[in-house]
Amino acid sequence: MITQEKEMEGLPDAAAFATKLKNTLIQYHSIEDDKWRVVKKTKDVTIWRKPSEEFNGHLFKAQGVIDDVVNSVIDHIRPGPCRLDWDSLMTSLDILEHFEENCCVMRYTTAGQLLNIISPREFVDFSYTVGYKEGLLSCGISLDWSEKRPEFVRGYNHPCGWFCVPLKDIPNQSLLTGYIQTDLRGMIPQSAVDTAMASTLINFYGDLRKVLGKT
Repeated sequence: MITQEKEMEGLPDAAAFATKLKNTLIQYHSIEDDKWRVVKKTKDVTIWRKPSEEFNGHLFKAQGVIDDVVNSVIDHIRPGPCRLDWDSLMTSLDILEHFEENCCVMRYTTAGQLLNIISPREFVDFSYTVGYKEGLLSCGISLDWSEKRPEFVRGYNHPCGWFCVPLKDIPNQSLLTGYIQTDLRGMIPQSAVDTAMASTLINFYGDLRKVLGKT
């Protein structure tokens, strides 16, 4: 088995890798509205999707207003102890490697979904948080990490990220827009994946609002 140190050496220069990831997310953020199809909508969150150009699934877009300032919102989303306190889907999170304050490799696990039709998953992601316009972007992509745990199916996140910017004229509220394209792998019908993804994103906003309402 390749050691973790060796695997990290196989990662491209972290700064260049981070810049490429950021640029991919900015590209998603500029996709025209008519390319998206609404798949789920509540009074305060909308979820769209379009076919992914990365794999045989969908790129999901989520958007809603969060009643808190940008830094607080992103501090709860980015890798760190805050995330496990509120995200009901995430069951563990470990930082495997730090490159600099805003750049790391993390391993995390998720709970089973749809009455365990989708079993728990494990992901190893490169994560990067950077300024974007007057707000922040926290983005990530999975790495091919050879160390696997047999009790989890290893999923793969193609470029994903969350843009958070202050709401115009209401600086203590933030517009949070996410782009998620996850290959859950394993033997799951794509329709089940798509159903789970839309619901998971709605729940993500609900969980986040709850915890921020308490702080």
